[in-house]
Amino acid sequence: MTKAEIAENVYRQLEGITKREAAEVVESVFGLVKDTLSQGREVKISGFGKFAVRQKQPRTGRNPQTGRPLLIDARKVITFKPSQVLRDFVNN
Repeated sequence: MTKAEIAENVYRQLEGITKREAAEVVESVFGLVKDTLSQGREVKISGFGKFAVRQKQPRTGRNPQTGRPLLIDARKVITFKPSQVLRDFVNN
């Protein structure tokens, strides 16, 4: 599902708003999630799950073409842990 499809669904489900307003709402929500994660804070959505930022340490990896070792830099990664409600919904 794309962002445009999400905006279209929001438009269909909420009476009294335009497609443009629905797209702005969706963009605003995603912007808020991105800003919160960029600050290193968690985003918890009840009944859906939790997005979190994790710091990965530098490590030694291997170039798959040459087999030579190389250093993989430290970086931040985003993790998602689905809620039990979402897991149950998907599995039923």
